[in-house]
Amino acid sequence: MDLHRIFPQGAGGRNGVSTETATPRGPHAESARLAFDRGERDRGERPTSRGTTREGTTARGRKPKTLTIGRIGLYGFVVVAAAFFLLPAVVMVLTSLKSMPEIRDGSIFALPQSLDLSAWAKAWSSACTGLDCEGIRVGFWNSVIITVPSTIASIAAGALLGYALSFWRVKGADILFAVLLLGAFLPYQIFLYPMVRAFSMVGLYNTLSCIVIVHVIFGLPIMTLIFRNFYAGLPVELFNAARVDGGGFFRIFWNVMLPMSTPILIVAAILQITNIWNDFILGLVFAGRDNLPMTVQLNNVVNSTYGEREYNLNMAATILTAAVPLLVYFVSGRWFVRGIAAGAVKG
Repeated sequence: MDLHRIFPQGAGGRNGVSTETATPRGPHAESARLAFDRGERDRGERPTSRGTTREGTTARGRKPKTLTIGRIGLYGFVVVAAAFFLLPAVVMVLTSLKSMPEIRDGSIFALPQSLDLSAWAKAWSSACTGLDCEGIRVGFWNSVIITVPSTIASIAAGALLGYALSFWRVKGADILFAVLLLGAFLPYQIFLYPMVRAFSMVGLYNTLSCIVIVHVIFGLPIMTLIFRNFYAGLPVELFNAARVDGGGFFRIFWNVMLPMSTPILIVAAILQITNIWNDFILGLVFAGRDNLPMTVQLNNVVNSTYGEREYNLNMAATILTAAVPLLVYFVSGRWFVRGIAAGAVKG
């Protein structure tokens, strides 16, 4: 059916047809009007290139009516992978809520007969970490004191270096970036003895400042890499406009680059908090006896056993040690994926 013969050519509307004033004429007027309205509705609901219709609703694909072998295999793989990672955590939680007689007489997968939180209280406040029996709360506050300044300093240094390597093309910048990347892939165990000797010579060994500086040094390569990749994806016109307006190195960084860096800052914070909080060997070597982090205290709790080994106590102490990184990731996990994607545009 030719709609142009039925609708008069007028101003406005699509293809010269005024959808407000045009009136169908002829014996097929009603059917033509319905066909025209259906076409307008279909065109208005057509999905755009970003997966949404012109009304703003999200365009979704049709759900599969049958389960194929590939889909069943995918579901099976996801279930097995989830069980592989979640099963140890479930066993830890169940064991920490049982009493020792119940652990000895029952299965590790059995639910506790009654919730017993005494192991959690003992792990926090009175578990023995060697000769001292003050629980892992001492290690918790030591880890907080170590993690906060180390995370802030390493992120600040990495952001400045990444910004300088992306926009301020100084001589030798590529060589410096290559050296930093080399440091990120070398095992840090080979640096332990030289660093112990160096910190001993300057009188900082076994101090809080020593362990903070060590974490900043080892976190600098990866922080520089992710910030440099993020800033390389930003329009260079922003930097050029700020330079024309008279902005200097720090002013452009503080007023232009840093406000746009929220996603990558969250990624960097998650990475550094997780790495520093979970570190064991650096804290054992450089922190000193009075600043031992929570992971070292956990090791002392597990290995300081007098008489019967208290599995519920060990499991509760382990969960308490892992609680902070888990909480950080669950709170800001969606920003982590967004920031990683933003920093992977250019290399």
